[in-house]
Amino acid sequence: MCDYSLEVYGTQPAREGEPYTTTRFPSGAVGLAKAGGGTTVICVQCDTQLRLDNIPPDIQAAYGVGSREEVTFVRLENGPFRDGVRFGNGREISLQQLKPGVAVSVTRLLEHAAPRFARVEPVGVA
Repeated sequence: MCDYSLEVYGTQPAREGEPYTTTRFPSGAVGLAKAGGGTTVICVQCDTQLRLDNIPPDIQAAYGVGSREEVTFVRLENGPFRDGVRFGNGREISLQQLKPGVAVSVTRLLEHAAPRFARVEPVGVA
């Protein structure tokens, strides 16, 4: 999932173990990009588990978190930007509020269950 404001950029899905960073794109929106720079937006599915490093001190104080936190990627219901994270204490924040420069790594991707189909028995011919 990527915020609407980031749809004008090339995107790729997040991969487990790849290092990303929160980045301000030319549109002004904050999203994820590969660590070390890049113009490709990294899209993350809801409920993906992430680790954040280098959380700014003002965010730590405001949300009661440390400089490193395990979080869940969420879709926020309110506000103009919907990409966000939920801290272990239940508090949620948009990527915009998180600011650029936070290191992000995917610790567990959302696993999709394979679709299950009911077995259909053939009908006998009379």
